[in-house]
Amino acid sequence: MIQSVDAFALLIFVLVQWRITVLWLRFAREHFSGRAAATARYGIFLFDALWALGGLLDLLPAFDGPLRPGRLVLVLKTFTLMYGMASTAVLALRTLLRRLRKLAGEPQFSPGRRRALNAASNLVLAAPFAALSYGALIGRLDFRVREVEIPIPGLAADLDGLRLLHLSDIHLSAFLSETQLARVIDAANGLRPHLAAVTGDLISHRGDPLDACIRQLARLKTDAGVLACMGNHERFAGVEHYAAAAGARAGITFLRGATEPLRFGNATLHVAGVDYQPLFQKATYLRHAGGLVMPGETNLLLSHNPDVFPVAARQGYNLMLAGHTHGGQVSVEILDQAINPARFLTPYVYGLYRLGPAAAYVTRGIGTIGIPARIGAPPEITLLRLRKA
Repeated sequence: MIQSVDAFALLIFVLVQWRITVLWLRFAREHFSGRAAATARYGIFLFDALWALGGLLDLLPAFDGPLRPGRLVLVLKTFTLMYGMASTAVLALRTLLRRLRKLAGEPQFSPGRRRALNAASNLVLAAPFAALSYGALIGRLDFRVREVEIPIPGLAADLDGLRLLHLSDIHLSAFLSETQLARVIDAANGLRPHLAAVTGDLISHRGDPLDACIRQLARLKTDAGVLACMGNHERFAGVEHYAAAAGARAGITFLRGATEPLRFGNATLHVAGVDYQPLFQKATYLRHAGGLVMPGETNLLLSHNPDVFPVAARQGYNLMLAGHTHGGQVSVEILDQAINPARFLTPYVYGLYRLGPAAAYVTRGIGTIGIPARIGAPPEITLLRLRKA
């Protein structure tokens, strides 16, 4: 499904780039002549060739699988996505402005007012590129702490007020350094959590610094340790077994279809974890996870994919923690509705959800994938407090 979405997005970008190329060629024909015009045309076609190469690399499954993309490949893929998004927005805004001008007619402006209108139009058209630049340079590293209280019906008195640290989608890679992750860990330790839960995607590709990510996660200071589950990028990179073994050596327990009972006073919190549950296997979500539920106790499920929540609720889990969506990563609010890519794939994009007595929290996560930018969905360090409902 993800590959189909990528292909559809690339098709839109190709159509947009074709239109932009036509406009640039028209501009070159009208403003240049002779050798200058030929140079402009060659430059436009060279730009299109590089952009097309990045698009093809983005579609090749090998670069989302066991092979690690080189730095040049990553740069081309990133350029393709960021330019495609920005240019699509610019072309849409340009079309809208032209339509509005046509509907309003062409009043006789003074030269000064016409220059002011053109300047305002140019600012509007520059906004998508400015937004992406902000998201890449500032928004991507704007790590925020979010504290959420979650009422749980029947919660034992000794679990009331329990502090759960939730981290996800770290994606330690070329676009998130170990030093930047260390900032996240330091901030998390300042929250004094009882338990830390990590819901997958420690890295993006095979060859990314998985050991460094585990080393930083091992620095988390909690009363009950660090529990984790696997994300889709651990599977794509083929490092699930290595991550589990390396995590165990560092004191991090990856729950792979297993449960860990944690004692707090006279109460027990049963924490279960599952490997990534692919969207195309929806019919078999959590096939064996129901047997991990302990009746009469508080049961917490760690799952990278939030789509499994309805199944988890039916099986008797009181709370589920998930990530995967990045909160959309690029999210625009229109009429109190958040518009982002994740909404095309799942109704569980970000925040707290409830189904009857069961609750689920989906975090925006720490890192990025695709484009190294966050707009309207800043990276999140989550502290959840369990409360008796």
